[in-house]
Amino acid sequence: MSRIITGLFVILLGLTTGFSANAIEENLLPAAEPDEGGMYQQPWFHESFLDLREDVAEAKAEGKQVVLMWEQRGCPYCREMHRVNLRIPEIVDYIKANFIVIQLNLWGDREVTDLDGEVTTEKKLARKYRVQFTPTIQFFPADIDKATKKPGHDEEVWRLMGYWKPFHFLNSFRYVRDKGYVEEPNFQRWLQALAIKMEAEGKEVKLW
Repeated sequence: MSRIITGLFVILLGLTTGFSANAIEENLLPAAEPDEGGMYQQPWFHESFLDLREDVAEAKAEGKQVVLMWEQRGCPYCREMHRVNLRIPEIVDYIKANFIVIQLNLWGDREVTDLDGEVTTEKKLARKYRVQFTPTIQFFPADIDKATKKPGHDEEVWRLMGYWKPFHFLNSFRYVRDKGYVEEPNFQRWLQALAIKMEAEGKEVKLW
């Protein structure tokens, strides 16, 4: 069953970014600009034929996992994600090293083939996956049994909804990559344990 958590958790958790403000300002990557359709594009996003089972297989061959990043035109939280989180080299480098990111439009008409073989459109797939907010990020497992024909929302291992500050955002990717959800299905507890470990190692975890 999908492990789903809302952006409200970000407000309640109370952990800050863990990134030095000065270091971020000095080393930011160039800001992404919206394309003609109003979607912010990163140059490292995966160019996909939108056959999701093929994408999972391609990612596996590279030792990576597939991430679906749902966005829409005029989304202020998507803009924040691109102009804050996805300009931090540590975050971008980690994602690029471990994941293939496929951007989908909540209201798009591009043809997509789901993991169960159904051919549909982006907006219909969003309804099928019960994606209602942007950004929504779906994480697929590293391997999917060829014999199973489950739709993507039944295969996903984690879902992030809304805008998350850099610390939470980066560590949600680590949570998936390290399979933290296997031993600790509650991301809040997992992240709190991580914060305690960081503090024990002398790393700063500020409260906001």
